[in-house]
Amino acid sequence: GARELAGYLAALAGWVAALAAAVLPQWRQSSYAGDAIITAVGLHEGLWMSCAAQSTGQVQCRLHDSLLSLEVHIQTSRALMVIALLLGFFGIVLSVVGMKCTKVGEEDPVTKSRIAVAGGVLFILSGLCTLAAVSLYATQVTYEFFRESTIPVNARYEFGSALFVGWGASSLSVLGGSLLCCSCPAKERRGQQYHRQPPPSTAREYV
Repeated sequence: GARELAGYLAALAGWVAALAAAVLPQWRQSSYAGDAIITAVGLHEGLWMSCAAQSTGQVQCRLHDSLLSLEVHIQTSRALMVIALLLGFFGIVLSVVGMKCTKVGEEDPVTKSRIAVAGGVLFILSGLCTLAAVSLYATQVTYEFFRESTIPVNARYEFGSALFVGWGASSLSVLGGSLLCCSCPAKERRGQQYHRQPPPSTAREYV
């Protein structure tokens, strides 16, 4: 029970972090590398919007106008993050039902453990989708930064904080889901059959 609870809390924290990473606009940010450092305006771009932060503290954000005009890696990362959040949501529901510390379905512990394992599998899939989305976006940012171009180095983009949040979220989701998958219903089934085994017959005593 303690292992299931620890796995659930880790997976829940991973899902919340994945939600924060999907919403944050800091998937890539202006690079300050190079000789001439420009600090007047800092640009940030995410899956849903792009923002410009001025040195005075004013931040202006703008939603991406058209879905079809976006680059392929942004559309793919969007889809993967949405799938990850949906899988994590259903994983939360199933894990609450299947954990031993909850009162739902106590009359059938085998089915309850199977539900907990199913929730753990959903958390693992959610973490893998988050990892794929973040890694794909990071690969594109790396490619655009190091490719030969006339754009100055200080005008290019590098990793934003949302990418690191996404990597941490995927790690927590996979870890929590793995702990939940340790609830093996086969052991409980053998234990129930052992306890329910009828006592040996004592007919010989009356012969």
